[in-house]
Amino acid sequence: MMLDTILFALFLPCLGMSAIFIVYMCLLWYTTTRAANDAQPVKPVTQKGLSALELQNLPKITGKELVLGTECAVCLDEIEPEQPARLVPGCNHGFHVHCADTWLSKHPLCPVCRTKLDPHNIC
Repeated sequence: MMLDTILFALFLPCLGMSAIFIVYMCLLWYTTTRAANDAQPVKPVTQKGLSALELQNLPKITGKELVLGTECAVCLDEIEPEQPARLVPGCNHGFHVHCADTWLSKHPLCPVCRTKLDPHNIC
């Protein structure tokens, strides 16, 4: 009889902990599968940048014709007077042609002032 009481005293806590563990695992499985089914995109898909044809239609000048400064905001290097530069319509910020084309092909915004370029209004 004493042995039965000792075994029962050892068995009961193990049984309780096992039950709690099983309930916990079921709740964990339920919340993770429900969250995966209800997942919303973290960041909405945004519009891509300008196409190659739209980039070619942007004004192209030389560095000496820049009015708002000669530092390229993309690479942070000076635009030399003889270097070709790309002018962003509307805000008139200038950049190296390669830097502007790389940036604008991914983002339809001016890298300095974030003015949105409308591809339909580019001449």
